Amino acid sequence: MSEDDSELQRLQAKRLAEMQKNISSRETMASVEPTSESPKEKILSPRDLVVKQLGFRGLEVLTNAESQFPNEAKVVIEKLCELIKTGEISEILDGGKLLTLFRSIGLSIRMATKINIQQDGKFVSLTDKLSNKSDNHTDVE
Repeated sequence: MSEDDSELQRLQAKRLAEMQKNISSRETMASVEPTSESPKEKILSPRDLVVKQLGFRGLEVLTNAESQFPNEAKVVIEKLCELIKTGEISEILDGGKLLTLFRSIGLSIRMATKINIQQDGKFVSLTDKLSNKSDNHTDVE
């Protein structure tokens, strides 16, 4: 039972640290925005401007899109940059929103997916659990 509690506390602490990091990065972005001049914005590449607007797992989705569909991702980045500059997009784009955007225009971005399940008080990947079951069946026979 104490292993469950320690694992849960570890996961909660990790999530809390991640949320605090996101909040501090947003605060620094908010404090930098009013002091930034328009020439600085012109120096930034369209990708850098879009990356500034990305939230949780947004960069991961963008990187996967660029590696899987480089030409199409470049066009989407330029359009997003244009919308950000005009103020039509002012919200933070998280990974889910960005992935939905790419899928809505017909780009099926493949993301690395990992499924963890709880076994004996610990989280184990599904592939490990299934491989252990197949090993156990061959040992019994």
